[in-house]
Amino acid sequence: MTGKIDENTAFGKDDFRSIVPRFSEENRKANQALVDLLGIIAKGRNATSAQIALAWLLSQKPWIVPIPGTTKLDRLEENLAAAEVALSDADLKAIHDALQKIEVQGARYPEHMQKMVNR
Repeated sequence: MTGKIDENTAFGKDDFRSIVPRFSEENRKANQALVDLLGIIAKGRNATSAQIALAWLLSQKPWIVPIPGTTKLDRLEENLAAAEVALSDADLKAIHDALQKIEVQGARYPEHMQKMVNR
């Protein structure tokens, strides 16, 4: 959702995303419309696409807490700043409407890892 990768991005064999169905070339291309929308909203809010995605998650329910992962200090700071991004009702509606029209393609995890969820 950061807008930093597209269908042409190549992941190394040691990159977790190389085994995640949602990050296949075909699925990244299919999901690009949602990524593009987040980018448009981000420009209007002087934020990054990642911050918009995190701000959207934070706006859903008080018990939804995103757990972004990073190994870089600048990304940690970017993620923390997402808590300061206030999405308007129009922003939330645009994201909601896009999610109604776009069926996100690709499983979140490979099948063997999905079996570990909600055990």
